[in-house]
Amino acid sequence: MKLVEHFKQGLTSPICLTWELTYACNLACVHCLSSSGRRDPRELSTEECKAVIDELERMQVFYVNIGGGEPTVRADFWELVEYAVAHHVGVKFSTNGVKLPPERARWLAGTDYVDVQISLDGATAEVNDAVRGHGSFDIAVRAMRNLAGAGFRGFRLSIVMTRQNIGQLDAFAEIADTYGAQLRITRLRPSGRGADVWDELHPTPAQQLELYEWLVAHGEGVLTGDSFFHLNALGSDPLPGLNLCGAGRVVCLIDPVGDVYACPFAIHQEFLAGNVGDEGGFAKVWADSALFTRLRGPHGGATPSPQTPCTSCSAYDSCQGGCMAAKFFTGLPLDGPDPECVKGHGERALRTAGPAPRSEVDHSRQGRGVVPVQIGFGPPSAGRPDRACDTSPLAGLR
Repeated sequence: MKLVEHFKQGLTSPICLTWELTYACNLACVHCLSSSGRRDPRELSTEECKAVIDELERMQVFYVNIGGGEPTVRADFWELVEYAVAHHVGVKFSTNGVKLPPERARWLAGTDYVDVQISLDGATAEVNDAVRGHGSFDIAVRAMRNLAGAGFRGFRLSIVMTRQNIGQLDAFAEIADTYGAQLRITRLRPSGRGADVWDELHPTPAQQLELYEWLVAHGEGVLTGDSFFHLNALGSDPLPGLNLCGAGRVVCLIDPVGDVYACPFAIHQEFLAGNVGDEGGFAKVWADSALFTRLRGPHGGATPSPQTPCTSCSAYDSCQGGCMAAKFFTGLPLDGPDPECVKGHGERALRTAGPAPRSEVDHSRQGRGVVPVQIGFGPPSAGRPDRACDTSPLAGLR
């Protein structure tokens, strides 16, 4: 049996586990898939997080992708990183770079089994800051400069591809080369706040072709997170990766309050499998949840019906029907075409699609009476916040 067939049936532990430690974030990116901003006061405590790490060690999870929100704003973040490494669970964490000063970069350069991913969504401040917020480009560049200066080679430079930055692919590659980083590009999903800007930001059909051709010509060594397999229908040169939706099979998400979702891009009750605090913990959720059992069935539990264009499409084996989250959050059925189907089936299906679901999880600061935190490396403001969820994500930063 081919390896990919084993993956389709699910593994005894995830090979790509994402763990969002907090919804707190100093930024308010317009496409944030988790609608982060304010900390949830119910987020797992330090000891609860360590208990999860202990469980991951028993399950022999090789590494965990830590994100948020901005994970480094948790006061115990570095303690948890050290604890994970000491318990044989490697850490790959994503950050906007706001808490990576030179001394921390030097610590990271001398630490095994920890990798860093810097988020940047424009090769220029003008393009990046329109999406991620004023000053965020400079913060990311400063963090990359600090990592490079400390001798940390091969950290990741992560870009969400949008209509505004597709034309900057060569420039992104140059930035990665400049700082000794590896380029990682991922797909924009209509999840979280991304649903609000999907029509404005997702690449056009012509840009999808441009991206595919660039990856075929220059993609060796470029990471994609297996997020562009829907583009395989464009030609005979398949892009590297699993070429399937790994939700609940090899991928899942633990959110800041311990809820377990099938996919990092599908934070919605429809894809909630359980909670790490349930009897049996994360291991039982992963092994026995009804949701994951269904997703591990043929076609991810959503066999195309005779009425869908995927059934008769010659490219189905290449694209596997596309992204589950992209379909769900644009109001398309899971057995239907991807909204960015390169054959045009998704565009046609969207004309008659029903209302698009929205996630119940939203920690955005806008409209919640909380003043957005300013970006910078200055000293924290004086005074104690009234509530834990209003704590400045930059508290303690010098």
